Amino acid sequence: MTLTYHFDLVSAYMERLYPKLRIAVIHGGDKNKEGSVIYKTHNPRSTKTYEQVAHDIANALEDVGFQQVFVMADDMTLPEKLKKENIHICWLNTGGVQGYNPLCHTPAILEMLGMPYVGHNPLNSSILDNKHCFKLELQALGFKTAPFMTWHPSQGIFRPENSRFLLTFEGYYGPFLVKPVSGRASLNIYFVETAEQLTDAVAQVHQITQNTALIETYLPGREFCVSVCGYVTHTKRRFYKNSQPFVFSTIERVLDPGIPIFTSMDKRAISTDRMRLLKDENLDIKQKLIDIAQRIYREFNLNTLVRIDLRADERGTLYILEANPKPDLKRPTENVTSLVAEGLGEYGMSYEDLILSLLADRLDYLLTYRSNTIPHIVELIE
Repeated sequence: MTLTYHFDLVSAYMERLYPKLRIAVIHGGDKNKEGSVIYKTHNPRSTKTYEQVAHDIANALEDVGFQQVFVMADDMTLPEKLKKENIHICWLNTGGVQGYNPLCHTPAILEMLGMPYVGHNPLNSSILDNKHCFKLELQALGFKTAPFMTWHPSQGIFRPENSRFLLTFEGYYGPFLVKPVSGRASLNIYFVETAEQLTDAVAQVHQITQNTALIETYLPGREFCVSVCGYVTHTKRRFYKNSQPFVFSTIERVLDPGIPIFTSMDKRAISTDRMRLLKDENLDIKQKLIDIAQRIYREFNLNTLVRIDLRADERGTLYILEANPKPDLKRPTENVTSLVAEGLGEYGMSYEDLILSLLADRLDYLLTYRSNTIPHIVELIE
């Protein structure tokens, strides 16, 4: 291995990789399919395979020039399929198949196999997907997040008279949000007016997820989201390496009248009338979102895309709700878009530019800091 990597040559490297690099885009598997698992068990997240989005990503990779792109299901046959197809690098578009902490299962398997991938490492995957763990780290790092507590089914019936509740909320008795600690698409979230109603809401989350429930204060202000990824971007047929993580799609979510939280994309598709791209008249709040997103990316040592959701209190102070480690990457259409893709045009980028940026950023990181772990890719470049 003799390659001396220089970012200035990344376009030339990519030209060598387009015909030779074998990429597997991995979507969630189906535990009900014969041969996908040994024993079927429970998934505390609501299950979705994201297969169509995997094909969107694969098609975009082919559109930019990659000639050997495969789409594979995430199940127990995956290692065998990766070996059979001589895959060089994977793209994780999976939320896992089943079991607890499912988002970290596939990256952990790939780490064991020695397979590089576009996606979060096992630790960050699990921290970001477990809202209570993420919020604890936010607090330790000095970020603002709504006061919260958790309650596990093994602790019995939740009663708001317990000492932990009184210590956490200090005389605040509503409204609250009750949600699963691990979930997707704003599903199974309950708006609760008073502390007395928490018992039933917590029990509902326990029954559905068989997992811990999170209770937090409800923030009545505007709701926002912002996307952030690595330092390498592609636009107008050129690669750029930025000094800061790339932040885009600073968006205000438009809430339905009389609805206190954003309606799940599973119940109503994400369309342009459900969001408002922040522009110059909102420059102050837009810059705050950018600063928060860049700091989270650095402080958590992230390696790929996240979408950060925030909400303001009655005074307009921003609080971080969560960071989505697997935000929707569907290709935008005339009628349906995504909270990630909506703001790309502001930076002269297309959907294909974003996909190429994410792959190039990962390759840049590996070639800069861990080239000894990917000799099979270095050989393709030399």
